[in-house]
Parts: sequence; structure tokens; C-alpha cells
Amino acid sequence: MSYAESLLAKDERILFEGRQHWLAPLSDARNALLILLVGVILVLLEHQVLHWSQLIVYAGLLVMLVALVWIGIVYFSWRAEEYIITTRRVLKVEGLLDKKSGDSSLDKINDAVLKQGLLARMFHYGDLEILTANDDAIDRYQMLAHVVDFKKAMLNAKNTLEDGYRGPGAPAITQVPAAPAAPNRASSSDDVTATLAKLADLRDKGAITPAEYEQKKAELLGRI
Repeated sequence: MSYAESLLAKDERILFEGRQHWLAPLSDARNALLILLVGVILVLLEHQVLHWSQLIVYAGLLVMLVALVWIGIVYFSWRAEEYIITTRRVLKVEGLLDKKSGDSSLDKINDAVLKQGLLARMFHYGDLEILTANDDAIDRYQMLAHVVDFKKAMLNAKNTLEDGYRGPGAPAITQVPAAPAAPNRASSSDDVTATLAKLADLRDKGAITPAEYEQKKAELLGRI
């Protein structure tokens, strides 16, 4: 079982699994590759051209070792990353030893911005920015392989989840239940509390907007 699978809630299923493109670790390890090249040059020059002391050879080998360890860390960190779409959320897990996870609930996602340059389209990767209900909350997925398929799977999962909230055959926009008509005497606090609880449940499921909830709440409280 992967680390991401251990984070799944009861009855939550994985619908799509993605990862960063193989060009991502190459980009992250470019400095390590440059250092490795320097080490190789030092060793080759000592043997073939300069005939320096063995100290130069040892220095070159040490530089190569450091570069190889660096490249290994980058590679295994890339392999440890998990980008998963489930029936409830988009889940991202990063880190080789110290794990860091973040998720965006499908019902809170407002938009997904896809960015692809010419090279990205040729190699089938791109950057995806997921905007949630809070306009300041943006979850970024960089150099994601098969990013178009990932976005489609995310939107399909979001639509399926919302259809489940509305029920099969229900209209896209659920009619907000009208608040109880004002009786001759003020509504009891128990009735108002029960109605507010139902409206809050509809708001949490995405059937009504927070603004609609606040409007109905003000109307009900005004009758007490």
C-alpha cells in the first residue's frame, strides 16, 4: 500500500493516478549533472593530459560521488511523489522520507487553469493550477505528465460527485427550500434551529451558495 492509499477515508476510491513528467527530475538535477561532468573531466584530464597528482583524481572522484548521490535523491524523491484523484478529492503527496500531503476537495474546486508551452505539448506535460472556493487558495501541479487527461479525470469526478448530491435526474441547480411562512406568532427557536441545520447541510453539499444560506438565515432569525 502506498502512502497516499493509507490516507484514503472510508469508501473513498482512487479514480486516476498521475505523476510528474520524467523531464521534471532532469530539470531538478541539472546542477548535479553539471557537477558530475566536472568530476569526469578532472579524472580524464589527469590521466590523459595533465598528469597531475593523485590528489586531483581523488577530488574528481569525490565530486562525482557527491553528484551521483544528489541525482539519486532527486530521482527517488520524484518516484515517491503521488498525484491522485479520488471520488472525493485531488490528493498530492511529496517527500522521500518526510512526507507532505495536501488535497483539494472536489466540491470546493471552482476552476482549473492549464498551462502548456510548445515543448510541453510535444512531450505531453504541463502545469495545472487548481482554484478552490477560497480565491486565494491555489494548488499548483508543475510538469504533470498527461496533464490533459488528469484535468479531464478531475472534472469528471467533480461532476459525478455533484450528481450524487443532487440525485439522479435532478436539475443542475437545486431549488432552495422556502423558509417557513411566518405564523401569527413568532416561530419557536426549536423550529428555526432545525431549519438552519437543514440549510447548513445543503450549503456544505454545494446545493446552495453561502450567500443564499446567509440570506435565509437572516430571514429566519428575524422571526424569533
